[in-house]
Amino acid sequence: MRHRKKTVKLQRDTAHRRSLLANLACSLIEHGRIRTTLAKAKALRPVAEKMVTLAKRGDIHARRQAVAFLRQKEVVSKLFSEIAPVCEDRQGGYCRITKLGARTSDSAPMAYIEWTDIEDLAVAGSADEE
Repeated sequence: MRHRKKTVKLQRDTAHRRSLLANLACSLIEHGRIRTTLAKAKALRPVAEKMVTLAKRGDIHARRQAVAFLRQKEVVSKLFSEIAPVCEDRQGGYCRITKLGARTSDSAPMAYIEWTDIEDLAVAGSADEE
């Protein structure tokens, strides 16, 4: 049976879509907030939240699963060391999507996707830099 197997395809084949979502997730982890189309933001949110759930587990198997999907060890270490501790007491809903309106060139709906605890992440990031 194929129950609950629906996915947003974004007009790409499987490998391209997987790479796109991995790159978007890496950018979100690295920058804290990214500007993208609304469809990509909606497709990215479950992926990013699963990565945070892996990071909250914190064991070596979860770290290896995150590296297998994201393919960037520096981003995975930031996810496990900075983002997971901030989201430790939250049960879900780690990402927020804010609609921006249409893009000028092709009228595609644009949106920001960011971490809900972005203020706490900024404080943690500035403490790490000192």
